Amino acid sequence: MTFNTRLRQLWQQEKFRESLSGYLFVAPAASILGIFLILPIFYAVFLSFHRVRILGELSYRLVGLRNFIRLFDDSRVWIALQNTAEYVAVVVPAQTLLALGLALILNANLRGKNWFRVIFFLPTVTSSAVLTLIFMWIYNSNGLLNSLLAFVGLPGYNWLGNPEVALKAIMLMNIWSTAPFFMVIYLAALQDIPASLYEAAKIDGANEVDRFFNITLPQLKPVTFFVVIMGIVGTFQLFDQSYIFSGGSGGPNNSTLTLVLLIYQYAFKSLDLGYASALALVLAAVILITTLVQRRFFQE
Repeated sequence: MTFNTRLRQLWQQEKFRESLSGYLFVAPAASILGIFLILPIFYAVFLSFHRVRILGELSYRLVGLRNFIRLFDDSRVWIALQNTAEYVAVVVPAQTLLALGLALILNANLRGKNWFRVIFFLPTVTSSAVLTLIFMWIYNSNGLLNSLLAFVGLPGYNWLGNPEVALKAIMLMNIWSTAPFFMVIYLAALQDIPASLYEAAKIDGANEVDRFFNITLPQLKPVTFFVVIMGIVGTFQLFDQSYIFSGGSGGPNNSTLTLVLLIYQYAFKSLDLGYASALALVLAAVILITTLVQRRFFQE
């Protein structure tokens, strides 16, 4: 049987034509992902084992694991890791609980709840850079927040210049701006829970607290897993707010320095692409390990 005959027979099969059509439809998106996602990942792995020189003639010098070993002696890496871990540990639980609470409120028979949904969701559709600039005005020494504190007789803070407060100011802003997105996800999940479960629980004499812990939370477990994972991935990648607040320095006194901001500094300020790539791979590994641990925790 010749190749042309075999190809003609395959073409006459409906399943083959459907598969080929599917691959042709997927090809443009797969090509874009390959060029802008897969290839950069492999290139970053390649760079992490080299010392790269981009000034003048581009050159690569193989250094093996030296870039990764250098991470252990870099004090700024540990500071950035500590800041990032603190940020993740505070923001993820806070935004998850706030999103769930808002969803429960808006899922009730509340008058004008559609308007509240729109108002709560506005921060999510606003540019992160714009939100950061607005909060910089709020956090200013003579800004809205200190004015409100002075109005009630409380002392103001140097929100942007105090190392003890600067990262917490970013946390507060991000909890407020990201919780509405997860609120919508929780709201959709709440509306998908069968009403028959609550009716049966009422017949059995269960009160609202019992129904919440025995019906609502178990039914929301897959959605909570998604919300937590997305929150962890997003918070580990904190960059723009920290960059704008500190002017790219991670200050004051490295208090807002995050891993992604540190990668940016090494890659585009120090032009140390090999070391920055090694740090980026370590960050990817941390996110992957954290995700696997969360999956193990939520798995029945």
